[in-house]
Amino acid sequence: MSAVNTEEGALTALLNFLVKLGLKDFYPNKLNLHSLIEIKKKSIEEKSVLSLEEIPWCFLRKLFKMNAECRSSIQSSFRPEENIEEDNDLFDDDLYTTDDSRDKVNPLDLIVALFHCADSILQQEMALKMSMCQFSLPLLLPRGHKSQCTLMLWALRDIVKEWRPHDMSESRGFVEDNIVQANIPFFSFVRLKNSSLSKSQVLNHVLSRGQQNCNIFIHRDAEGGAVKREIADGLVEVCWYLPCGSESLDVFPQPVAFADLRGDICESLTQFNFLFQVSTATFVFLDSVEESENKILSSLQDVKSKLFLVFNRKGGNAREEMRSVKRLVDELGLPKNRVKGRDQRLNVAEFSKKFREVIKASLLDVKDTMSIVDMVGKAVELGLSVDESKTKSQRKAAEDFTKEIAVQSIPHYKKLNLTLQGANWKRLSKLEKEECRLKTSGDSGLEEHQCQLQEEKRQIRQQQQNSSKGIKSFIKCLSTSDKEERDVFLKWMKLKFDKHSRVELSVVRHKFKEQCKKRDVKLTEELDQALVDSSLGTEHYMREMGLIYEFSTSSSTADEISQLPGLAADMLLDGYPLELLDGDASNVPERWVTDVLMELHKKVGHRSRLLVLTVLGVQSTGKSTLLNTMFGVQFPVSSGRCTRGAFMLFLKVGEDLKSELNCDFIVLIDTEGLKAPDLAQLEDSYEHDNQLATFVIGLSDATIINIAMENSTEMKDVLQIAVHAFLRMKEIGKKPVCHFVHQNVSSVSAHDKNITDRKHLLDQLNEMTQIAAEMEKKPSIKEFTDVLDYDMDKNNWNIPGLWHGTPPMAPVNTGYSEAVAHFKKKLLQTVKKDPCNEVSQIPEFLEMMKSLWQAVKYENFIFSFRNTLVAHTYDNLCKEFSQWEWEFRKEILTWQRQAELDILKAEYESDVETWNRLVGGKKSKVSDKITDQQTRMREKITDYYKMKDKQIHLIEKYKEDFLNSVKGLGDEIKRSVLAKLECTLELKLNLKKVQDIQRDYRGVIEQKVMKLLGDCEASTLTEEELTQEFEKMWAEATVNVSGLRERDIAACVLKLLRKNFCNRNFNEDLKNVTDLKEIGTDPFKTKRKHLDSYWQKFKHLLRGDLQSVADRIIDSCTRFVRDKVQTDGDYQDSFTKDLLEQIDESLKQCYEHYKTNTKFEIDLKLHICGVASREFIKMHKRFLSDNDPQTQLEKYKTQYLFDFLDLYNKEDGCQRKAKDFVQSCIKPAVKQFICGSLGVNIVDDILTGSHSAEYSSRTIFQYNIQKELLQHEDFKSFVRYIANYEIYVKFWIFQQILQKMSEDKTLCKLKNNNLQVIDKKISEAIDLAAIGEDGAPLPDNKESITKLISNMRKHLIKDISLSVEAEKTTLFQIQSSCHSFISYLKNSMKELKEQLEEEFSNSHDIGETLNKLPIKPQDELFKQVFGCGRQCPFCKAPCEAGGKEHKQHHAAVHRPQGLGRVRCISSEKLVNSLCTTDVHSDGKFRNADTKEKWHPYKDYTKYYPDWIIPPDSTTDASDYWKYVLVKYNHRFAEEYKAKPADVPEAWRRLTKEQALKGLRDAFNMK
Repeated sequence: MSAVNTEEGALTALLNFLVKLGLKDFYPNKLNLHSLIEIKKKSIEEKSVLSLEEIPWCFLRKLFKMNAECRSSIQSSFRPEENIEEDNDLFDDDLYTTDDSRDKVNPLDLIVALFHCADSILQQEMALKMSMCQFSLPLLLPRGHKSQCTLMLWALRDIVKEWRPHDMSESRGFVEDNIVQANIPFFSFVRLKNSSLSKSQVLNHVLSRGQQNCNIFIHRDAEGGAVKREIADGLVEVCWYLPCGSESLDVFPQPVAFADLRGDICESLTQFNFLFQVSTATFVFLDSVEESENKILSSLQDVKSKLFLVFNRKGGNAREEMRSVKRLVDELGLPKNRVKGRDQRLNVAEFSKKFREVIKASLLDVKDTMSIVDMVGKAVELGLSVDESKTKSQRKAAEDFTKEIAVQSIPHYKKLNLTLQGANWKRLSKLEKEECRLKTSGDSGLEEHQCQLQEEKRQIRQQQQNSSKGIKSFIKCLSTSDKEERDVFLKWMKLKFDKHSRVELSVVRHKFKEQCKKRDVKLTEELDQALVDSSLGTEHYMREMGLIYEFSTSSSTADEISQLPGLAADMLLDGYPLELLDGDASNVPERWVTDVLMELHKKVGHRSRLLVLTVLGVQSTGKSTLLNTMFGVQFPVSSGRCTRGAFMLFLKVGEDLKSELNCDFIVLIDTEGLKAPDLAQLEDSYEHDNQLATFVIGLSDATIINIAMENSTEMKDVLQIAVHAFLRMKEIGKKPVCHFVHQNVSSVSAHDKNITDRKHLLDQLNEMTQIAAEMEKKPSIKEFTDVLDYDMDKNNWNIPGLWHGTPPMAPVNTGYSEAVAHFKKKLLQTVKKDPCNEVSQIPEFLEMMKSLWQAVKYENFIFSFRNTLVAHTYDNLCKEFSQWEWEFRKEILTWQRQAELDILKAEYESDVETWNRLVGGKKSKVSDKITDQQTRMREKITDYYKMKDKQIHLIEKYKEDFLNSVKGLGDEIKRSVLAKLECTLELKLNLKKVQDIQRDYRGVIEQKVMKLLGDCEASTLTEEELTQEFEKMWAEATVNVSGLRERDIAACVLKLLRKNFCNRNFNEDLKNVTDLKEIGTDPFKTKRKHLDSYWQKFKHLLRGDLQSVADRIIDSCTRFVRDKVQTDGDYQDSFTKDLLEQIDESLKQCYEHYKTNTKFEIDLKLHICGVASREFIKMHKRFLSDNDPQTQLEKYKTQYLFDFLDLYNKEDGCQRKAKDFVQSCIKPAVKQFICGSLGVNIVDDILTGSHSAEYSSRTIFQYNIQKELLQHEDFKSFVRYIANYEIYVKFWIFQQILQKMSEDKTLCKLKNNNLQVIDKKISEAIDLAAIGEDGAPLPDNKESITKLISNMRKHLIKDISLSVEAEKTTLFQIQSSCHSFISYLKNSMKELKEQLEEEFSNSHDIGETLNKLPIKPQDELFKQVFGCGRQCPFCKAPCEAGGKEHKQHHAAVHRPQGLGRVRCISSEKLVNSLCTTDVHSDGKFRNADTKEKWHPYKDYTKYYPDWIIPPDSTTDASDYWKYVLVKYNHRFAEEYKAKPADVPEAWRRLTKEQALKGLRDAFNMK
C-alpha cells in the first residue's frame, strides 16, 4: 500500500469516527472553550450516556470537573438493547470473542478526535486538566487533515509543575517550571506487532508505588482499552514522573519523562524515528522479530547506548520467536543488560519492579537531556508538523513586549511600561479614602482639607493622562477581529510573564519566608510589597488598559479609548475575567467597570439578569480550585504570581436553564485569600480583609465560605469578617445565601460525626454575630439566624481532600470532584427555589457596586440612601404611598363634607339632643370608615411588597414604617374629622339661635304685612301711597329688632390659656392678666430670663438665636389664626385649643435645642393668645354682623314690598317669586356645593396634571423647591426656607396653586364643572318633584308649590341644603299656579347658571377663594409633602422619609452648618463644614443636648438615634449649598448677627450650573 493511500485511509477513518461521535461539524479545530463552560442542564445534572454522540460531551464535562474517572465513565451505561439477551448466557462460547466495538469507543480514539476538533486554547485547557488527573498527554497527534503527525508543543505549553529532587530534600527547596521547558531524561516505549506484554500496563506499574496504582496510560485491561482502536494508532503519549523529595515515597530520585507510542512501529516509522532520536533511551516491546522489522532496528544509530529490548518469555511454540529476538540482539551487538525478558513465573507487578530498577540504573548514565521545546528541530527535520508554528506572529508580538524584562527587573519594567498603576494610582486610592474618612485634617478645617484633597486628586488625574507605547501595542493586538488570534496572543503573554515572574518571585518568597521567622513588621511589609511588585501578568496590562479609560476625560476621549469598554466586554463574554477590585491599590476603577458592564448589557440586548456567586476563605485553602472544579473555569491558583483583589467571570446560562434559574449569566467572583497568617501582623491587614469581604458579599446572591480544617484559627477571623458583612447586607434588605464548605473531610460518616463540629461552628457564628451586632449598634440581633437563613445541616458541606495521594504525582481525588459537583447542583437548586431571589440586571448590580464601595471608603455602612437603586425603589414606594394617602384623605373628606351637610340641614325644630345623637352616629361611622380605609391601605402596601420586579427586597426594612404611618394617618384624619364634626355642631347651634330670632321677626313682619293689606284693601290707593304705608309699617315693626349677644372672646381665650397651665401650678403668673386685648401689641422680645442655662444665656447675649425661634413660632401661629378667621363661621373655642397645641409642639422642639424655661412659655403664649384674641374678636363681630336679624330683614324688605303690592293689586307675581326663590334659596346652596368639593377638585387637578411630579414624593418636592430657589436667586427666600421651613413650604404651595389655577382659567373651569353637576341634579329634581306620588303631575294650584319644594328637598337631600327661612320668606303668600311656577323656575335656573358662569369668569381673586374654601387645597397638599417636619439637628435640612411614623429621619442634601445659624464660639464666624462631612470625621460638637460637653461627631446617634446622616454620595452632592453660602456669605452673616464663614477657595469656583447639577445628582434626578 502506498503512503498516499495510507494517508487517505487514515483521514477517512478519522472522518468516519468523527461522524460516529457527532463531531464532524467541529473538525478541524472549531470546538472552543467558551461553549463548554456555558451553564446547561447537563452540566449540572450528569446523566448516563445513552448514545455515541453524548460520549465526547460527557468526557469533556467530567474532565473540566477534574473527575479522574472521565476516561472510563464514557462506556458505563451505553448498551444497545439487542445485546442484552445475548449476555444472559454465561457459558456462551462467544462471550469473550464477540466484537461489539461498533457500539463502544476506545478512550484513546476519543482523546485523539477531541484534540483534532479543539481549537488551540481548548487543547491547552484539556491538556492541563488531563495533567491534573495524572493522565498521559498527546505528544504526537496522528495524521489529521494535513496528513502529518503533529508535535503538540503548544497544547503542553501551559502545564507548570513543581517537584523536589532528592538533592534538594535537605533545603526543602523545589523546582517550578513549564514542563515542556524542563531538561529531564526522556524514555520512549514502543512495540513491534502485537506484543503479548502490555507496555502501557508495565509503565503504569513502574510509575506506581505501593497501594497507589495509577492508570496514567490506558491499557488493554483498562475499561474501554480492549476496544479496537480506529484512529489512535500512531499517537504518542507522554507523562512525567516528578519526585516529592521523600526517598520512601519516590519511585525515581529525579524527574523523568515517559513516552508511549500506540500501535506497531512499522506503521508509525516517522514517530518511532523521532522518539528514538530525542529519547534518552527507547524500550522496544516485542515477541518476535521479522526481517522488515530487523531492518528498521538495524538502521538506527547509537543502538547500543539507547535501545532496550523487552520480550515476554512464553512456553510452548515460542522457541522460534526467541531465536528471532536473539538474532536481532546479536546483529545489533546489544549488551545483555539491554535485553530484558519477562519470565512466565513473574506477574506484571513483579516484572515492573525489576524493570524500574533498570530505568533507575540507566538514569545514572544520562549525560545529555532534551526538553520538549528542543525537540522541535528534530520534528521539523523528520517532516512532522508543530502545532506551535501557527502561533508565530502572536509569539513574536508577545516577545516584543517581554524582551525588556530579560535585561531589567520586573518592578523596573512595570514602572516604565505600566505607568498608570504605579504610585499615583495608589496615592489616589488613599486620597479617596482620606476624603471620606477625614482623619488627618491637621490645622486646616475639614472642608478646607477636603478641598485640598480634591485638588491633589485633580493634579494626579492630570498626570495620569499619558500611557506607554507598550500598552498601546497591547490594545492593538487585542483589537483583532480574529478571536483565536487574540486568545493565543494573550496566552503567549501569560506564558512569557509567568516565566519571568517565577524567577523573581522565588527569590523574594525565600526572603519573605526567612523574614517571617524574625517578626520584623517593617521588613515584612517591604517584602510583601516586593512580592506585589515582582508579580507580572496579563491582568496587569488589562488593568492598565482600564486605567487609561478611567483617567481619560470625557471631552478628550479619543475614538480608540472610547472603544476599550466594548473590547473588554467582548472578552468578558468570551470567558475572560474582569478585575473588579484592584487589590494592589485597594481601589475600584468605577468608571471603567461600569462602562464595560454597560457595554456588555447592550451587547446582550439588555437581557443581563445576574446570579452572583462568591467564595471567601483563608489564603491557600483551595477557593479558586473549588470554583474551577465547580464551573470548569480557569481562575489562577497559587502558583507563580501573587495578584490581589477580586475578579469577576461571566458564565452564560443556557436557554434550557434561564427560566429555572431566573438569570442570563452566573457571575463568579474570586477573591484573594483573607487573613494571610504572614501578613496578619501588618497594620491594615484586618481592615483590608473587612473591606474586601463586605464588598463581595454585598454584590453576591450566594456566598461560599471555604473552611479548611487545618486553618481553624485564621478561619475564626474570616468568619468574624463575614458575619459583619452579612449583618450590613441585612440592613439594606439584601439577604444572601451562605454555604460553608469544609475541605479535607473525607470520611463517609463525616456529616453525622461532625454534627458536634457544626454545632460548634454555629455557636461561634452566634458569638460573632453578637459581637458584630454590638459594634454595628444592632442590639436586637442575637443569633446568626437573625441575620440570614441558616440551616446547620443544609448549609454545611463536607468536601474530601483535593489530591488522591502525595503530590506532585497524586491525581485529583474523584471524591473531591463528585462532592463539588453535588454541592454545585444543590447550591443552584437553593438559589433557584429561594422565594426572595430577585435577580438584578447589570444596571442594578452596578448601583449596588457603587454604593458598597462608597460605604467601604467611608468605613460606614448606613448607606441605604446613598445607593441610588435603594433610593429609587424607596422613592417609588413613597410615590405610591402618597397616592394612596390622597385617596384615603379624599374618601374621608368627601364623606366628611356629606356629614357636615347632613348636620347643617337637620330640622331646626329638633332639639339639641337629637343633633348630638346625629353627630355621635357620624363619629361612630367615620371610625369604621377610617378603619376600613386603613385596612385597604395596608393591603396595598403588603401587595406592593409582594411584587418581584421592583427590587422591593432592598427596602424591606421600611415596610414597618409605612404600615405604622397608615395608623398614624388614620389617627390624624380621625382627630381632624371629629374636630370638624364638633365645629359643625357648634355652628349649627349658633345658626339655630340666629334662625330662631329670624323666624320670630319674620312672623312679626308677615303678620304686619297682612294686617296692612287688610287695612288698605278698603281704600283705593296709588302704588306710591301703598309704598309709603309699607315703609311706615316696616319702620315701626323693625325698630326694636335685636340679634345675638356679643361674647367676650378675649375672656374665652384667656380662660382656655389658664386651663392649659392648670395642672402645672403656674396660675400665679397669670393672675395679674385680666385682659388679653392689650397684650401682644408690641413685637415679642426674648430675654435672658427665658433661659436657665448659663451657657445658653451667654449664647443668647452673643447672637440672639432664640429670638429667631420665637419669631418663627409666632409667625406660624399667626398664619394658623389667619386661616381660621378667613372662613365665614363664628369663633369656636376649639380654635384656641388647636392653637395652644401647636404652640406646645413648637416649644417641645425648641426645648430640645435651647432648653428654654417656663417663663419663656408663658410670655410666648400670652403674646400669641393676645394677637389671636383680637383676630377672633373681629371674626365674631363679622359673624354677628352677617347674621344680624335687622340686616337679614333688610335683605328681604323689597321682596315683602312687592308681595304686598301684588296682593293688593291681585297680581300673580309668579315669575318674580320663582326668580327670588332661585336667588335666595338655590343660589347660596349651589355656591356651597361648588365650594364644598372645589378644594378636593383642585388637589386632584394638581396631582394628575403637569405639576403632579412635584408632589409625588417628599424627595422630588424638596428638589423642586430648592431648584426654584436657586433659579430665582432671592436671598430673603433662602432665609425664609432655612429659618421658617414650614411657613415657606405653605407659602410656596399656595403660590403654586395660584399659578396653576390662573393658567387657562383652571379655577373657573373647575367651578363650572361643579356647576354643571349640580345644575343637572337640580333640573332632574325639578322634573321629578313635579310628579305626584300617584305618578301623575302635581295639580296646577298654589298648594302644589309647597309640595313641589318639599319633593325637591327630598331629591336633593344628598347634595344641597335649601334654607327653610329663605324659602318661607320668598314664597310668602304665593298666589301662582304650580305649572307656571315650574316653568318660571326652570327659566330662572338657566339665568342663574349663566349668572354664575359670568361671575366665575370675571372673578380674579383666586387667593380669597382658596382661603374661604371649607377644604383648603393648600393644606391638603402641604400634608402630602411636609411629612414629619423634623429637621437635621446640625444643619436644619428637612426630613424626606416617607409617611410620618418612620423610625429614622433622613435628608438627601445637607448644608454647611453655618446656614443653620451655627457659628464658631471663639471667632463668631459661621461654620462652613457640612454635617455629612463632620459625622465621618474625628471632630466633636457640643450643644444643649450634650449639656455643652464635647461629644464625637462619629457617635452622634447617642443624642440623635432617629437621624441617619450618611456621607454625601459624591463630592458634588453638596455643591448646591456650598454655592449658596459663598454667594450670600456676608448677607447670611449680617442676618444671623455673625461674621462670614471662611469658605475654601475651591467653593468660590463653583458655578450656578454646577450647583444645579449637584442638586440633580443628590436627588437622583436624571
